[in-house]
Amino acid sequence: MGLFSFLTKEIAIDLGTANTIIIYNDKIVVDEPSIVAIERSSGKIIAVGKKAMMMHGKTHENIKTIRPLRDGVIADFQAAEHMIREMIKMIGVRRSLFPPALRMVICIPSGITEVEERAVKDSAEQAGAKEVRLIHEPMAAAIGIGIDVLEPTGNMIIDIGGGTSEIAVIALGGIVNNKSIRIAGDDFNADIEEYMRKQHNINIGERTSERIKIEVGAAITDIDNPPDDYPVHGRDMLTGIPKEIMVNYAEIAHALDKSISKIEAAVLNALEMTPPELSADIYRTGIYLAGGGALLRGLDKRIHLKTKLPVHLAEDPLRSVARGTGIALKNFDKFNFLIK
Repeated sequence: MGLFSFLTKEIAIDLGTANTIIIYNDKIVVDEPSIVAIERSSGKIIAVGKKAMMMHGKTHENIKTIRPLRDGVIADFQAAEHMIREMIKMIGVRRSLFPPALRMVICIPSGITEVEERAVKDSAEQAGAKEVRLIHEPMAAAIGIGIDVLEPTGNMIIDIGGGTSEIAVIALGGIVNNKSIRIAGDDFNADIEEYMRKQHNINIGERTSERIKIEVGAAITDIDNPPDDYPVHGRDMLTGIPKEIMVNYAEIAHALDKSISKIEAAVLNALEMTPPELSADIYRTGIYLAGGGALLRGLDKRIHLKTKLPVHLAEDPLRSVARGTGIALKNFDKFNFLIK
């Protein structure tokens, strides 16, 4: 520890398409939706995170809500910078005479281009970071789940987030092969919206489709402890009058089938590309599921039926990537070659 180490603040950020999680002093201090609300006339930030999410889909012409990340990468540079800055303020560290230097480790999708990587670094630097390091999401997820990534053993991680699904085989502290597809939670929401329009003639918004996914979302129709039917409120497309309909998990499983099939195809493709010695390891260790999408009822069972391999669901799939990023930051010397 250097003389001025108290002036350096180390934070780990899981900058997600749907949620942003910040870890400081080994604790999750910020867990907010990745969204900002901006006043159009002045360009002033009105709200960030949960408050902005409550405004989403309900704004008048002078307020707009922006989700700065699309498909796991920054789509709106300025909004991303504002969002990171405001969320860092939420950490609530005491004000001091010298503002602390920020050292950040941010996790990024494994299929991201150099330009997109640069955008993440630049946004963090504009938000006040002195040093920014990046770690790939599947690697962070593996560390967060508790896998010893430095061992010469193959492990397969499937991380289904809001914007991307990352499928990676990890051994000896590196990603041996990976498949990053832009089909994830946001696509599930879009599928549910479309299904509601076509099957029930009802228009629903993004927030409602997200709610349906959480309450009655399923990957297969044959699940243990099925959830109760869920009342959905929206606008009747024929009369324009608000109405309520009941939906069940089997309908949602049908609506999500196409997108989940694409994830399954990517998993099979990644398994095909795996070197034989690592395939032998994966047969023993199985597949690990992480990310918010892993919470979809019956998804582990569906992947097991497709691959015939054991599928393990992470303990806290929503936060395993963030926890892994935090562990990598804490044990910087041990994992420094994973972080670039």
